[in-house]
Amino acid sequence: MKSVKTKNEILLGSGIALVATIAAFILYMEVFVEISYAEVFEHIVKKGLYGEILTLSALPNLFIFFGFLRKNQEARAKGVLLFTIGMALAIFLIKLL
Repeated sequence: MKSVKTKNEILLGSGIALVATIAAFILYMEVFVEISYAEVFEHIVKKGLYGEILTLSALPNLFIFFGFLRKNQEARAKGVLLFTIGMALAIFLIKLL
C-alpha cells in the first residue's frame, strides 16, 4: 500500500512541476512581452527558440524542489526532479534535431 502512495506523491510532484512551468511561461508572456500570444509563438517557431523558452519556464521547479525537500516531502521532490530531467532531455533532443 505504501508504494501506491509513494507513486501518487511522485505523480503529484510531477504535476505541480508541469503547472509551475506553464504558469512561468504565461507570467513571462504577460510581464515581458507586449505582442499577442500568436505572434510570440510564431516568433518562437521562426527563430527556433524552443529550448530557451522551456529552460526559462522550468526555473521555478528549482524553488519547488527545494521547498519539498525542506518540508521532508521527498517523493514529491523526486517527481519534480523527474519532470525537470524529462524537460532537460526534451530540450537536448530539440537542440539536437
